[in-house]
Amino acid sequence: MAKKSSGKTINRETTAALLLRLWREHIRHHRGMLLIVAILTALMAGTTALYPVVIDRAFQMFADKDQRILYQIPLLVLVVTAAKAAAQYFQNVMVQQVVLMTIRELQGRMFAHLMQADLVRVEREPPATIAARFTTDAAIIRDSLTRVVNGAADVVTVIGLVGSMLYLDWVLSVIAAALYPLAAVPIQKLGKRIRKSSGTMQERMGSTAALLNESFAQARTVRAYGLEHRETERARTAFGELYQALLRMASNRSRVDPVLEVLGGAAVAAVIGFAGWKAALGLGSVGNFTGFVAALLIAARPLRALGSLNAALQEGMAGLIRVFSVVDEPAALRASADAIALPPGPGRLAFSDVSYIYPDGREGLTGLSFTAEPGLTIALVGPSGAGKSTALALIPRLYEATGGRITLDGADIKSVTLDSLRAAIAYVGQDALLFDDSIAENIRLGRPGASIEDIEAAAEAAAASFIRDLPEGFGTLVGPGGSRLSGGQRQRVALARALLRDPRLLLLDEATSALDAESEALVQEALLRLRRGRTTIVVAHRLSTVRDADLVVAMADGRAVEMGTHAQLMEAAGLYARLVRTQALAA
Repeated sequence: MAKKSSGKTINRETTAALLLRLWREHIRHHRGMLLIVAILTALMAGTTALYPVVIDRAFQMFADKDQRILYQIPLLVLVVTAAKAAAQYFQNVMVQQVVLMTIRELQGRMFAHLMQADLVRVEREPPATIAARFTTDAAIIRDSLTRVVNGAADVVTVIGLVGSMLYLDWVLSVIAAALYPLAAVPIQKLGKRIRKSSGTMQERMGSTAALLNESFAQARTVRAYGLEHRETERARTAFGELYQALLRMASNRSRVDPVLEVLGGAAVAAVIGFAGWKAALGLGSVGNFTGFVAALLIAARPLRALGSLNAALQEGMAGLIRVFSVVDEPAALRASADAIALPPGPGRLAFSDVSYIYPDGREGLTGLSFTAEPGLTIALVGPSGAGKSTALALIPRLYEATGGRITLDGADIKSVTLDSLRAAIAYVGQDALLFDDSIAENIRLGRPGASIEDIEAAAEAAAASFIRDLPEGFGTLVGPGGSRLSGGQRQRVALARALLRDPRLLLLDEATSALDAESEALVQEALLRLRRGRTTIVVAHRLSTVRDADLVVAMADGRAVEMGTHAQLMEAAGLYARLVRTQALAA
């Protein structure tokens, strides 16, 4: 099955195509290091191939009662062993360095792609499943690449040992070599099974991680609703499925070594039988036979490694397919080749017949049109599913509109660079999640490079005076997601970040709906300062917010059904008035 994306066609079932792509896009850039690895590998193989020759020489000297065996052979063994050990150490370190650099590049490339993707793609999978591509898949690919590079070393070692065996007895070499090709067919079939089972295992790992993340993240809800038994059963089912996937993979992988062991034993038996027949006829020497058997036994390990290499390789290819499947996804947000910086302006925003269709075919917006004049506050209201948050997400191009046109100060937002567009916008949502860093750094995200004086001024304007009461002040670490701060404190830090940005366009996804009365009053005061002099689009759920708006856009089924001030819409007795009367808009 072929997949085409980004101008590339890759046969997903061809290991060679995947390895060639990995070489072309990542590994070949480390050619200098690979050359050193090749030299060290050749040194390892050469010293390993010397062992049978040394053994042959030792038995010859022993048979001849040559006294030089007392110092020549031990010294030679020490020199060969030391050379091999040194080459092996540096080769292993260099191989790991190349492999880890390649994995780092793959992880960075995948992360950069996901950072540029729109929210629909990122939200399609649970965070834990996405994270598994960076951890579980990366670990399997790393192990596979290490085995591949070491497999090349095993090939060179076997070639060296074959040379030793040919030197000692070419007839025995032919007998031994005739049996190993028989393993090719079963090993190839097992490799296909292993790739399939490895892909299934990696998917199970991702789904299990997602389940665990969900259960622990909602630990309070689980206990409050008595769902402990239900979650335990869900986890037990996930663990069972993961167990079955791992067992299938282990079973397929475990079949490789026995096949090679049997063939290796058959080769040794055939060699001993033929050598015994020659010895009975007086046609061979003990030294040659001993050296040859030593070479054959030494070659057993790299031959077994080569046999199991295909299994490890197929596991890695399953992970590599999952990584490339992310990298190859077409970028949902593409800046046109002639994109320009957003021109300066007062912040006039216009939606003209804008539509949006979700990837699953659902309509998010249909023909939405309204204009936000500079400095005014526009409130988007409507029942759940009306498209309010979707409309808000289209402005900074978190989603890409599928129809119509959105302009900011006369420029189509699709014709300007993303950086310049988003630099003119600040967003504050009802879930003010912060990064696990200091308060100062979380505020500085609004304007990287801002001085501590500017940060403190923004915090003061955001009514975040609580920061000075903290033991470490602006240097206080907020914890994952801002967990060490209360909801109101997190929201005020988020508002300080928006104030520091000093945007021409402010987007508020009801920034006070999740707060208590005291926190809401403080945040509302900060919002009034933040909205002053700039265009504001707010998704409103509270009547107090709507009453302050200069224009209310009442939405239903992805379109604007009525527009006006609070008083005008109440008088019109339409959708907005019904929302107020049924308390869909909280007082």
